[in-house]
Amino acid sequence: MTSASTADAGTTEAGTADDRTPEGSAGAGRIAVITGASSGIGAATARQLAAAGYRVVLTARRKDRIEKLAAELPHAEAYALDVTDRAAVDAFAASLDRCDVLINNAGGAFGAEPVATGDPEDWRAMYDVNVLGVLHMTQALLPALTATGDGTVVVLSSTAGHAAYEGGGGYVAAKHGAHVLAETLRLELCGEPVRVVEVAPGMVKTEEFATTRFRGDVAKAAKVYEGVAEPLSADDVADTIAWAVTRPSHVNIDLLIVRPRAQASNSKVHRTG
Repeated sequence: MTSASTADAGTTEAGTADDRTPEGSAGAGRIAVITGASSGIGAATARQLAAAGYRVVLTARRKDRIEKLAAELPHAEAYALDVTDRAAVDAFAASLDRCDVLINNAGGAFGAEPVATGDPEDWRAMYDVNVLGVLHMTQALLPALTATGDGTVVVLSSTAGHAAYEGGGGYVAAKHGAHVLAETLRLELCGEPVRVVEVAPGMVKTEEFATTRFRGDVAKAAKVYEGVAEPLSADDVADTIAWAVTRPSHVNIDLLIVRPRAQASNSKVHRTG
C-alpha cells in the first residue's frame, strides 16, 4: 500500500500480515478497511478488529487522529480520505494489495429542522456521506473483496433507516438510502463470495455525533441523552460489527438492529428524573 502512514514494525504493504498477528485468530492474514475511523464507532471497531488479528486500514479526513490511533494498534495503517471524493477513493483503492472486509462507517447528521424548513445543503451533505460515500467505497473495493474469495461489506446505517421521526427528515432519508443500498447489493451479489451486512444502531452516545448535528450546541446535544441510564456506547456497536464479521464465511448476518434497553423505538425512550 502506498501513501499511508504505517504504525507498526512490519511491512508497509497492506497485503501482508503483521508479525504480531496472533496465529489462528479470526483476522489472521486479513485486511479490514474502516471509514470514519477517527472517532466513535469507527475507532472502536478498529480496536476490536485489530484485537481479533486483522490488519486494519484506518481512513478518515482527520489524518492526525487516525495516525494517533494507528500508533496504538499492533498492525494498523492510516490513510487520509474523504469518502465523498470519488477520485480520492479510487486512488486509495488502487493502493491496496488486498481487502477482505470493508466497514462503511463514515456518516453523519447535520441539522434537526423539520422538512418544511430544512436546509437543502444539509440534506445534500447527508446524502453525499451516508449514501454516496458508501457507494464510492463499495464500488471501488468490490473487485478486491471478490478476489479474496471471502469478502465482507458492512454498511453502518441506523434505526433512522428503518423508521422516521420528527426533525430527522434529511438524516432519515439518507439512512433509508443506505439501508436500501445494502439490501440491493446483497441481492445482486447472491452467488458471489461477498457477504453484505447491515448494522443499524439506535441511540449511541459518542463524543461527537449529537454535537455535530446541533452545530456545536453542547447543551442541545446533551438533551438527547438526558435521563437515559445507559445509551449504547461506541464499543457496544463495534462489538456487534466484529461479531458479524467473524462469523463463518457461509453465514451472512443480513441486518442487526441494536438499541439500548431503554429505547423501544426512535420516538419511545425511557428517561428517569
